[in-house]
Amino acid sequence: MSSDSIKSFNNVESPGFVGFANLPNQVHRKSVKKGFEFTLMVVGESGLGKSTLVNSLFLTDLYPERTIPDAIAKTKQTVKLDASTVEIEERGVKLRLTVVDTPGFGDAIDNSDSFRAIIQYIDEQYERFLKDESGLNRRHIIDNRVHCCFYFVSPFGHGLKPLDIELMKKLHNKVNIVPVIAKSDVLTKKEIQKLKKRILEEINANGIKIYPLPDCDSDEDEDYKEQVKQLKEAVPFAVCGANQLLEVRGKKVRGRFYPWGVVEVENPEHCDFIKLRTMLITHMQDLQEVTQEVHYENYRSERLAKGVPVPKRTTSLPEHEKNSGSEKDRILQEKEAELKRMQDVIAKMQAQIQQQTP
Repeated sequence: MSSDSIKSFNNVESPGFVGFANLPNQVHRKSVKKGFEFTLMVVGESGLGKSTLVNSLFLTDLYPERTIPDAIAKTKQTVKLDASTVEIEERGVKLRLTVVDTPGFGDAIDNSDSFRAIIQYIDEQYERFLKDESGLNRRHIIDNRVHCCFYFVSPFGHGLKPLDIELMKKLHNKVNIVPVIAKSDVLTKKEIQKLKKRILEEINANGIKIYPLPDCDSDEDEDYKEQVKQLKEAVPFAVCGANQLLEVRGKKVRGRFYPWGVVEVENPEHCDFIKLRTMLITHMQDLQEVTQEVHYENYRSERLAKGVPVPKRTTSLPEHEKNSGSEKDRILQEKEAELKRMQDVIAKMQAQIQQQTP
């Protein structure tokens, strides 16, 4: 090798450094190229502004063709789950967001069985992920597990309803619950603080486990520590949503117009919308990790402890990937068939040897 070719090689590292300090950059590039997935479930009675809040959080319209049933239809309506998926891109980072809404929850006269469909949906996503993990091709697994659940509490009551307590008890071991006080603009600041205190007392009294924000490390900067402290103090988040842009003091703001003034959604003095969005975005990875390492592992261990074999994966590849993967799958099946034939031949030879030996 000539000396000229050695000199032309550009070493990005300074002398005296190996270079593994750049490993986070490699992970960053790979993650950005792959994109991210997140599933959010919103649970609460109709009319609490769930759809409006979600559209405000992600600046998108998830329900362009939704029809709202009348009062008579609501009394007979059963709980059904509506999953909407949208691809969001911001500064080159792609997010596949799935929002699972629960229309019909709490609307019927008898709501004793209204949470069965919600729990069944969460378990079905865990079961599907378990099947995909047990399959042969695990490179194309789509994660539809519910990573976070916004539980909307009505601002017109005096705390949690019995239905809220019962559903939270059934959900807290399956999903990360984040309690949210809906339509907080109907309350004064003193009423909001009183309601927050009452909800936290009822949650603790009933042994309900909500999503705990992770503690800061000692080496974190002071601004981040203060931010996490304020987020913890804001739980449950008192929010209001709005999709309309209004002009206030020469600025375009997202808010609601009233005869006595404008409620600015993104103003921390008016509601906790910014705090809720900050919590969701800055702790999105932690929500996914808790779902994987705690809730999914609990489901998986209980499922396998029953001794029931996991059904074979029936999920097929996407259409644009079927052609590329079909040849590899065919070769893999042929190798498995050949291996089975060899095992049969070996078993026959062993049986013959045992018969010949006296």
